Amino acid sequence: MLGSSRSKGRSRGGKARNVLPGFGLSMGFAIVYLSLIVLIPLASVFIKTTGLSFAEFWSTVTNSRVLASYRISFFTAFSAAAVNMVFGLLIAWVLVRYRFPGKKFIDSLVDLPFALPTAVAGIALTAIYAPNGWVGKLLQPLGLKVAYTPLGITIALIFIGIPFVVRTVQPVLQDLNKEIEEAAVMLGAYRMRTFWKVILPELMPALLTGFALAFARGIGEYGSVVFISGNMPMKTEIAPLLIMTKLEQFDYAGATAIALVMLVVSFLLLLFINFMQWRINRRVVEGG
Repeated sequence: MLGSSRSKGRSRGGKARNVLPGFGLSMGFAIVYLSLIVLIPLASVFIKTTGLSFAEFWSTVTNSRVLASYRISFFTAFSAAAVNMVFGLLIAWVLVRYRFPGKKFIDSLVDLPFALPTAVAGIALTAIYAPNGWVGKLLQPLGLKVAYTPLGITIALIFIGIPFVVRTVQPVLQDLNKEIEEAAVMLGAYRMRTFWKVILPELMPALLTGFALAFARGIGEYGSVVFISGNMPMKTEIAPLLIMTKLEQFDYAGATAIALVMLVVSFLLLLFINFMQWRINRRVVEGG
């Protein structure tokens, strides 16, 4: 029986067949689909930018207003992703490790930013954190201003980015072998030492993935930010809004030039994060 089953898994020429048939056709469809959805639109950004000379391109992307929008976009996206990296881990930990009333409700709330239109989120956050809002009027006497500042942009990006970290870390926590933690405790390790030396290295690749997803989403976010930012040039104007302004002025080449710089910088940052994931995974495997 074993020999007959092995012989069925081979073709007449003696070569092993694929477990899933139609790989070539499936691969072809996958490449075509990705080309239509991802590669061709991104290539159009490069092609449209070629309409500018190098001097025009450099003048556009190094304009003081454009550079300020880059700083706001990347700084707030990075800050929000870093905050989500910490608190996303905490939320995932509570949802996985503890049982309590209303757990399913809280778990479903994590996905709310996915379902909620970003413009609705932006209006709601602005209403709450504006100087006359529920939270804003409490912070006003303390000298803290949230709406129409980079802090408000960061809060909006935290809101839309938290699900990426939680949903990335959750399955890894669920599959984590608790016997390793118990062994560490039996050997005399304190809880914090067990967390830093045993648990966190296992979670770090997932945390970096969640960070990268939240960061990438935050860089290009528009709907939830455009209301709470105040859109003040040189202060709270984000790069996506500046791109929209260029498009409304029919300056398509200028808009794609700004988008191209964001695309290249984002790609390099994500490439660096992927490299760090590879290093950490390799270190964990070698240590194991």
